[in-house]
Amino acid sequence: SSKPKYIYKGEILLNRTKRKIFETSMKLFAEKGYDGTSIEEITSEVGVAKGTLYYHFSSKEEIFNFLIEEGMNLLKNSIKIKIDKQDKYIDKIRAIVLIQIKIIVKYENFMTIVLSEVWGNSPRSNTCKKYLIEYLEIVKKIVQEGINNEEIKPYSADIITSEIFGLACSSLLQKKTKEIKVDELFKDLDKSYVQSLKVNK
Repeated sequence: SSKPKYIYKGEILLNRTKRKIFETSMKLFAEKGYDGTSIEEITSEVGVAKGTLYYHFSSKEEIFNFLIEEGMNLLKNSIKIKIDKQDKYIDKIRAIVLIQIKIIVKYENFMTIVLSEVWGNSPRSNTCKKYLIEYLEIVKKIVQEGINNEEIKPYSADIITSEIFGLACSSLLQKKTKEIKVDELFKDLDKSYVQSLKVNK
């Protein structure tokens, strides 16, 4: 029987076959798009029969939804763990920026799928939007608390939240041209943008 999924240090632990289906689907969806990927291609690349895939997932759509849900939960859980350890709001924002870069670089296929599917009105777009909005609301709440606390400059919390996410996403574009060094990119973004949000008392 299939093992229950559980989180270990922010990583999803799945039974080996389910993980292979999950990771292969993510790679194919990122390379060919959801519509361009068939169940046959997934089973052929994983090396399992269709029946095995359907034992774990009822459809291609269920694989997609699982992938988006797990990926966004990983992002939310990682951020929650880090921000709870910080006292100052500028350090909470710095932690968010660093985690976003790390996850975008490490799970490039996942972010490619989210960003390519989020535009439009298909059920998949709506799934991506729902999870992305939930995630951005968490970030916005931290930014707004920092503004209310007079630690962050009184700009629009919505704009700051969008900029924080947008800066991390643009690192995906850089990755297409050169290998990203996470720490270097973080230092640059911290110096050029994040520190400018801080209220100097």
